[in-house]
Amino acid sequence: MAANESIDILNSAYLAVEYIDSFLPDNPLQQPFKNAWNYMLDNYTKFQIATWGSLIVHELSYFLLCLPGFTFQFIPYMQKYKIQQDKPETWEKQWKCFKMLLFNQFCVQLPLICGTYYFTEYFSIPYDWERMPRWYVLLAQCFGCAVIEDAWHYFLHRLLHHKRIYKYIHKVHHEFITPFGMQAEYAHPLETLILGAGFFIGIIVFCNHMILLWAWVICRLVETVDVHSGYDIPLNPLHLVPFYAGARFHDFHHMNFIGNYASTFTWWDRIFGTDYQYISYQEKEKNQELLTKKKSN
Repeated sequence: MAANESIDILNSAYLAVEYIDSFLPDNPLQQPFKNAWNYMLDNYTKFQIATWGSLIVHELSYFLLCLPGFTFQFIPYMQKYKIQQDKPETWEKQWKCFKMLLFNQFCVQLPLICGTYYFTEYFSIPYDWERMPRWYVLLAQCFGCAVIEDAWHYFLHRLLHHKRIYKYIHKVHHEFITPFGMQAEYAHPLETLILGAGFFIGIIVFCNHMILLWAWVICRLVETVDVHSGYDIPLNPLHLVPFYAGARFHDFHHMNFIGNYASTFTWWDRIFGTDYQYISYQEKEKNQELLTKKKSN
């Protein structure tokens, strides 16, 4: 009975969004995007699209998203938004991170990406423009993927912090007490496989078109680069997402090593009480700010 009611609610929500969408003006980018998509289908094989296309989407998205945070270190004005201001980035650490990234992305992730074509063939996932989902369906699917990945990440990430296995795998990611955007995928190859598996669960559940693979890649990279950026930028649109963790939440995890295990949302840490040290830290910071204001007055 409850399941039927949930389905009815979802159907009603879908119809409501579809109705609102019918009144919105046409997207001026839709036709150029359609032309580019059909050109890609006409000139490249499905294997090339699924493999090399996915690699290009990942690499371009990752390093373009890392670029703002990289440039912030050279802009004095942006330093007031840096969370751990007493620990600046160093060229040595960034170069070390870059080398590990290249190894992980081309020796660990690329073999997995090569399986994308066979995944889409096995599940009969379409590539054509006509069956591409509408923007609001795609957005809902990406949100569903994020919820699933966040649950997987919380429990497996917390397991990787167990004292018996931490030093063998997850310690690599924690070499940087002060995170920066490019460090988001800096990890032991085994961790890349273990935590990365959560990315594919949502794809298996929701994927009904090739575009979701790429959309979810971009959404996941936006989130992970943001929380590792080391900067808490005001008016960040991601803060509009309900229960979004953000850079301060994950920055504390790198600084403290304990707690704040979730990747995207705060609810798992709140449910299991693994954010209590972070809450205490926030209260101390607020009290310190009040004392500083009183002294200045």
